[in-house]
Amino acid sequence: MSLAGTGAVAIWHDLLPSAKDAFYEWHNREHMPERTAVPGFVRGRRYIALSGTPEYFNLYEASNPEVLSGPDYLARLNAPTPWTREVVASFRNVARSVCRVAYSAGVGQGGVMATLRFDVPADAHAHVADSLCSHALPPLANRVGICGVHLCLTDEATSNIQTTEKKARANATLVPTWIVLIEGGWEAAVDAAAVKVETALGAALIGRVLDRSIYRLEHERGETPAG
Repeated sequence: MSLAGTGAVAIWHDLLPSAKDAFYEWHNREHMPERTAVPGFVRGRRYIALSGTPEYFNLYEASNPEVLSGPDYLARLNAPTPWTREVVASFRNVARSVCRVAYSAGVGQGGVMATLRFDVPADAHAHVADSLCSHALPPLANRVGICGVHLCLTDEATSNIQTTEKKARANATLVPTWIVLIEGGWEAAVDAAAVKVETALGAALIGRVLDRSIYRLEHERGETPAG
């Protein structure tokens, strides 16, 4: 397993240009330390887009999915600091999913991340999950330039809890239900692997939208500043 746990929070968003300086200061100095101090949170990462949208992608890894619906995390979401309220009001085009990690393989973390967000028909869930976990994703973890390949399945009930922090955002929050993350050392390798996944999904995507974006790592923090 390449991710640091079996729970994950995936967040995509744009930002008002006037809020960028405040966002970086808040995210580095308050938000990341606050989140990784929640018991069970293991690591947080922030990325910026190389291609695709939205501009930012944030990934928090937790020891297990139960942490993400537990009282410690919900207490933080329902008691945002004044700085948090100020900054998240500048978020736009937000998508956020609280997930169970269904598959994770690889040798570690990479500086470039592809994110694929999509949905599949309810009657195809079992087939698509098996196809991805048993056939499409395992070979990608061994490709040149790839460090990790992950499938995250959204807990829709937990993701849709209307917390105080969510209400502070100016726009509604989308909830992607199926997420594939591919991380590696350079953009071309990660993008080629992402195309393989999109091709493997094939008929399951007919009439549905798949959002594929590629991001570069900007900041990472573990339970302490050193990791």
